[in-house]
Amino acid sequence: MNLVLDVSIIVLLFAIFGYTHSLLASEKVKIHFKKIFGQLIAFYRLIYNLIGLLSLYLIYEFSPKPHIIIYDLPNPYDLIVLIPQFLSLAGVFWVFRYICVKEFLGLDQIKRFVDKRYTTELDEEFTLRIEGPYRYSRHPVYFFSITFFMFRPVMDLFYLTFLICIVAYFYIGSYYEEKKLVRQFGEIYEKYKKEVPRIFPIKLFKPYKQKVLAES
Repeated sequence: MNLVLDVSIIVLLFAIFGYTHSLLASEKVKIHFKKIFGQLIAFYRLIYNLIGLLSLYLIYEFSPKPHIIIYDLPNPYDLIVLIPQFLSLAGVFWVFRYICVKEFLGLDQIKRFVDKRYTTELDEEFTLRIEGPYRYSRHPVYFFSITFFMFRPVMDLFYLTFLICIVAYFYIGSYYEEKKLVRQFGEIYEKYKKEVPRIFPIKLFKPYKQKVLAES
C-alpha cells in the first residue's frame, strides 16, 4: 500500500509541475504579465527557466523514494552503459549548435532590455531552423535528455517513475508547444510535422531533406 502511495505522490507532483510549467509558457499568461510589468517581461523567460529547474529539483529531492531495485548492472556493464550517456550529452551540445542558447535561456531578452532594444510584444524572437538534428526529430533536446536519463547502471522504482513522468511531460508539453509553432510558421511547420517524428528518430534513414530557416 505504501508503495502505491509513494508512486502516486510522485506522479501527482509531476502532474502539478507539468500543468504549472505549461500554463506559465502559454501566451495568455505572458500577455497578462506584460500588462502588469510592461517591458520587464524581458526577464520572464529566465525566471520561467529557473522556476522549472528549481521545481524539478524539489520534486527529485523531497518526493517519496521507493527503493525497489529494478536492475543493478555488474561490472563491466555498469561502465559500458555510460557510453550512451556520453553520446546523449554530446547530442545535446550538437542541438545547441542549431539554436540560440542565450535566447532559449532568456539572456538575450535581458540584454535587449538593458540596451533599450525591446523588440516584439513579448520580446521573444523565434527562428525555425530545420537542419542538423532537427532533420531527424522535431524535439531532439527531449530525445537526448530521455536517452541520457534512461541509461544508468542502477535503476530503482523511484528513478523509473521519475523517468516515465519526464517522458510523459515531454510528449504532452511538446503537443502544446507545437500548437504555437503551427500558428507562427503555418504550412512550413505542418509539412515538417508530417515528415519528421516528434521525439524519437524512428525515421533515422529518412531525414528531412529540405533545409528551412524561417523567422516568426
